[in-house]
Amino acid sequence: MYSTMRPESSHPAVVNHRASAQLLRFVAAGGVCTLLQYLILVAGVEVAGVDAVVASATGYLLSAVLNYALNRRFTFRSDITHRIAMLRFAVVVVSGMALNIAGMWLLHTYLRWHYLYAQVLVTLLVLLWNFAWHRHWTFAAPPRRQPGN
Repeated sequence: MYSTMRPESSHPAVVNHRASAQLLRFVAAGGVCTLLQYLILVAGVEVAGVDAVVASATGYLLSAVLNYALNRRFTFRSDITHRIAMLRFAVVVVSGMALNIAGMWLLHTYLRWHYLYAQVLVTLLVLLWNFAWHRHWTFAAPPRRQPGN
């Protein structure tokens, strides 16, 4: 006979708390990586004279390496194999980078916003995109089989 009680870990309050805790850890880890991206962006634009969209994309890619390590262990505490997690992470990073480049191009190049204002708005968009995909796909544990199935 099967119980109609939900396991404690699937109770909505527990799930919401877990998601909130993960989001806070994601923002903390992302803050470190975003700082790295912004340092590369500003150094690229102000010191090296690189186009803001190129400097932003470069910073995004370089910070992705640190981002993987922090999110795998600190944010999501995942034990998915590196082979699977890295492949999924790469897909999310590429899609996030496409959003980053498109957003920077639209706001900075086309609409002529200052590159830092554009990057802040784009960062918030990409943060939400990345969190959703990493939480529900990149680092998500495979569904557990129910007894008897």
